[in-house]
This record gives sequence, structure tokens and C-alpha cells, in this order.
Amino acid sequence: MNELSAILEHKVISIVRGSKPGDMVKIAGALRNGGVKLIEITLNSPNALQSIELVSEAFGDEMVIGAGTVLDKETARAAILAGAKFILSPTVNLETIKLTKRYGAVSIPGAFTPTEILTAYENGGDIIKVFPASIGPGYINDIRGPLSHIPLLPTGGVTLENIREFQKKGAVGFGIGSALVDTKHEVNEKYLYDLTRKAEAFVSAVHS
Repeated sequence: MNELSAILEHKVISIVRGSKPGDMVKIAGALRNGGVKLIEITLNSPNALQSIELVSEAFGDEMVIGAGTVLDKETARAAILAGAKFILSPTVNLETIKLTKRYGAVSIPGAFTPTEILTAYENGGDIIKVFPASIGPGYINDIRGPLSHIPLLPTGGVTLENIREFQKKGAVGFGIGSALVDTKHEVNEKYLYDLTRKAEAFVSAVHS
């Protein structure tokens, strides 16, 4: 199975922002134990490229590791060389999309308006991250009216309480940040246990 197919199958992308490399490996293990197969490590995290390398080495056969908050093509290249298999951005940067596709990674640019979403898709985006999605599930439904051929992945505002509604409105996947992984807490045994339980809950909500 290629990375794009894996994203469309597993759907839940855990966004981890602010974690140190050593903690990142532990967090990835807890997520994997809870059934989450997709992790986005944001590049504004401490030593993010090292985290991508470590997690890719530890779980590359079991999970798909990507990079988030990628703002330019140079950063995208560095992340891909570190092991990232998909690249997420908060904005539409055409050079980043082109570079990502050239290196064989999955491109998930972030867009909000219909014009941005269409532009990102027509320039090579595999899935379009609708960001921020805090506007609610109804917006996904509205966008899919005229743009039903474009796969949409809401990010920013997706929670356990509304993820099923986003899915019903046509989202193909979900970027989930602090609602799943809150990096402000100490990464200890209880934290990891609770994280695995939360991961199980999100996976169950999407696949039940």
C-alpha cells in the first residue's frame, strides 16, 4: 500500500507539535498502540527533523510519518530526506507542492476558500487540508457541493465530539492536534496510557 492509500484508509492524522525527539518516539509508540497509523511532526517543534528520523526508524514499517507546518520547498526537501512521507502546509505554496511531488511524497497543502482549495488541487495537491476547520462540519459539506472531486482533510477544530459529523459531511481524513496529543504535559507512564486510550477512541469513531 502506498502512502496516499494509507492516509485515505486510516484517516486519522495525529499532529504532534512541540515535542522533543526522545518524547516523540514514546508518543508515537502510544499512538501506534491505540491504532493511529499516521503522524504529522510539525517543523516548528524542537529538533523536528531529528524526530522525523527517529520515529521513521522506529516505526516506519508500521506507521506513515509526515512533516507539518512546512512553509517552503527547502523545508519540504529537508523533511523528506529525513524520512517524511507526506508534507502538510498551512497555506498554498505552489513551489512546495511541486517539490513534494517531485520527491514522491504526498502533498497536503492547506487552504480555506474555494479558490484556494481548487488552486491547490489543480497544482498537484493530493489531499487538501481545510484549515482552520473550526468553522464546523457544515463548511466541508458546502465546499463539496461544487468541488466534490477534491478530497478534503479538515484540520484545526476537529475533536472526538465532532469527528463523525465531519466524516458524514464528506471529509476523507482528519488532522487532529491537541485534542489527541497535548504536549504541554509530562510524558510519563500515565500520560502514554491515556494517550493510547484517546487514540483508540478516535480510531473507533472513524471506523465503527
